[in-house]
Amino acid sequence: MVHRPRRPFLPCAAFLCLLLVLIRPEGLRSQNGNSAELTQTLSLDEAIHRAQQNEPAFAAAVADRKSASIDQYLAKAALLPTAVYHNQVLYTQPNGQTNQGGQAGTQPSPIFIANNAVHEYASQASINETIGLKQFASIHTAEANAARSTVELEIARRGLVAAVVSLYYGVANANRKLALLEEALKESQDFADQTQKREKAREVAHADVLKAQLQEQLRKRDLMDAKVAAAKAKLELGVLLFPDPRTSYETIAPEASKTLPTRAEMIASAGARSPEVKSALASMKVADADVLTAKSAYLPDLGLNFTYGIDAPQFARRGEAGVNNLGYAMSATLDIPVWDWFSTQKKVKQSEIRRAVARVTLSMAQRRFVATFEEAYVEATTAHDQIDLLDLSVRTATESLRLTRLRYTAGEATALEVVDAQTTLLTAQASQADGLYRYESALANLQLLTGTL
Repeated sequence: MVHRPRRPFLPCAAFLCLLLVLIRPEGLRSQNGNSAELTQTLSLDEAIHRAQQNEPAFAAAVADRKSASIDQYLAKAALLPTAVYHNQVLYTQPNGQTNQGGQAGTQPSPIFIANNAVHEYASQASINETIGLKQFASIHTAEANAARSTVELEIARRGLVAAVVSLYYGVANANRKLALLEEALKESQDFADQTQKREKAREVAHADVLKAQLQEQLRKRDLMDAKVAAAKAKLELGVLLFPDPRTSYETIAPEASKTLPTRAEMIASAGARSPEVKSALASMKVADADVLTAKSAYLPDLGLNFTYGIDAPQFARRGEAGVNNLGYAMSATLDIPVWDWFSTQKKVKQSEIRRAVARVTLSMAQRRFVATFEEAYVEATTAHDQIDLLDLSVRTATESLRLTRLRYTAGEATALEVVDAQTTLLTAQASQADGLYRYESALANLQLLTGTL
């Protein structure tokens, strides 16, 4: 028995290593690309622009506006005459007899009496026009619907902007609080180190160390919660901005140095740009057009037709014996409504009922706008006036903590007083951040009401 030498394993191993070398770098580059991906810094305008490209409700409003524009075009086109080039070939079985009909004298009689000849060819250009009040009313309806869709698009845009502004400033506020808690943790850690040093020097009791450590542990938990809140806020905004909501980005912290416009300036610009009021006005116009459309059924419609071509037993310009097959025909039709069992009257009544509802809706939209504006202006004014007080509270709490730490170092204050001063400062800083967020959001709402955002 001949023993063949076993093939060495080295060539297979070398092949696998080569394959890994060829494949692995791509994976490494993709991973390094993700890790080294530059963090984008987005302004509020950039965030709004991105959201308008990704949000489905806004996309639907844009589509409705384009569709309404097409409906408006179609309504106007219905007033214009239409042209059709009609071609037809008919063959009917003859019945064995002849008749004197047609254009060529005696011809075979078709078996169907409704047909004109055994062979019939039609090649005609037909122009039709219908004139009536209904067509003009349809134009008014389409124009009103187009105006309403334009306003509804603006309402959708403002709603989307309001959502983006709230999330954008929410991310900035979450990041601001995260930075505050990081500073608070450093402060608590520094105080914990101080208590431990003083305990070793037998200057304070172990209770001070425990109190400082409890404060440090509390700040660590608060910092963890703040990181979760910041991550959630960024993900919520990232859903509107990016294909992958986990994309790394940063927002620009808002500034509270803006001057609040006067009430008169805001009312003057907001009153003429309220999309809700404009939408109610457009709905009122649609209701008026619907009433006109319903009443148009009382009036007759005039139909006009002009036909030019051939309709003969031969597909030719001239038939047998030189008969001219090419010619034209005209017709006018006037349909006068006489009796429809009061259907038109009921439709008119329905449209008038809907118009009454549209009138009430318009009145409510006007009152709601006044109330919304007053609420937003009061909110913005109050938030603006509180900014200075919040700044003062932070400065006061900062100075109080500094003095309390000095008194503790000198042995004149307790650890409880220091912890209380730390908590007071953190509370004041968090309130300052919330106040800034409140003012920026309220100012954004006013800008949305005036159409400047």
